[in-house]
Amino acid sequence: MKRSYRETPETIKGTFAEYAKTIGFSWKEFVMSVPSPMFLVTSYKSNGQPNACMQGWTTFTSANHGNGYYAILGSVNKNGHLYETLKETREAVINFMSAEAYDACMATIRNNQFEADEITASGLTAEPASWVNAPMVRECFMNLECRYVWEKEIVPGDDHTVVCLEVLGAHIDEAYLDDKTGEQGLLYNIHHQINPEKDKKQPTIMRAYSRKKLIWGNTDGGGVMLERPYV
Repeated sequence: MKRSYRETPETIKGTFAEYAKTIGFSWKEFVMSVPSPMFLVTSYKSNGQPNACMQGWTTFTSANHGNGYYAILGSVNKNGHLYETLKETREAVINFMSAEAYDACMATIRNNQFEADEITASGLTAEPASWVNAPMVRECFMNLECRYVWEKEIVPGDDHTVVCLEVLGAHIDEAYLDDKTGEQGLLYNIHHQINPEKDKKQPTIMRAYSRKKLIWGNTDGGGVMLERPYV
């Protein structure tokens, strides 16, 4: 038998899944738990310093009759450094990290001051891209060089927007040419799955998964501090 959910379930009210609306998350993300790939987007700020922004909520697709490959970033903060740099330079690199490099990539969330080199401040190595004016992260096993194509608000006046980037080319570590989806391969952002049929408050957790292994999680029994406005 299937259960149907359109409005916020009573069992979720008062939990972090409901509170998360105040920082941009719908309760549906916790009930439906649809995964998305996780990666680091790098670009140059107007002062020449590297910017690094953790991202999920993205899909990749071919278009233009197979002549182009595109990344559709579903939630870019219009008040953040990433959006600002995309508007200024119209170029960026998408960097896919392994579980081994995950903590350093996440550290870029804390090292996001405008004057900072957000890549090196987080213990990573910046390298120049080959085809665009943007830095790449050496420790990431795959780097996609991209250029800005368009943006569109899902809802008019929202503070986040959808951004389309065209993938011009890629750099892929030899060790990953056969398989990019193993335990040291692609990571996925998955919100903790909440069962709305339970009649008690449930802890919420934001997780990063490799194909087989949970590599990060954080819970305090009543919620988790999320830093969605990645900049």
